[in-house]
Amino acid sequence: MKKVFLSVIAVLALTLGMNAQEGISVGPFIGLPVSDGGDVATFSAGFDVTYQFAINEKFSVGPATGYSHSFGDTYYGLDYDDTQFIPIAGAGRFYINEMFTVGLDLGYALGINDGNDGGFYYRPMFGYNINDMIQLNASYRGVRSSYDNVYYNGSNVYRSSVDWNYGILSVGAMFSF
Repeated sequence: MKKVFLSVIAVLALTLGMNAQEGISVGPFIGLPVSDGGDVATFSAGFDVTYQFAINEKFSVGPATGYSHSFGDTYYGLDYDDTQFIPIAGAGRFYINEMFTVGLDLGYALGINDGNDGGFYYRPMFGYNINDMIQLNASYRGVRSSYDNVYYNGSNVYRSSVDWNYGILSVGAMFSF
């Protein structure tokens, strides 16, 4: 009888009580470059790493990083190189219920390839929790940057400010440990 009672308590605890995830999560993603990224790349892949600290039962925060690699494309006759970023961000997660999570990562994405200065990084995400260890998610990864463009055409110097938004629509999985 004692085993049955403890089993019922364990099942109720697992099915009724959803606590914020705490610990490390690692996972791959694939995606399609959009916005300015869609002009210079065809496909993206990478991985994410987060460590979450539970604030309460529904909310957790922590650092996030990873690696994003977008494969270059030909655009208006120009061949573009691959684009790589390493985001360094803070991540927040809100656990709607046992199955669904929403979150936001904010920080800075380091540009890895030549000519890529990186920029402000943001990643809103939506997750479906298969169980306590596996989550499927969809997100928009954005890197926003602006820079001054100066060029000389042989007789005149031109200056302009360029706003740049590299976006990736992605799907992935996270595995918690």
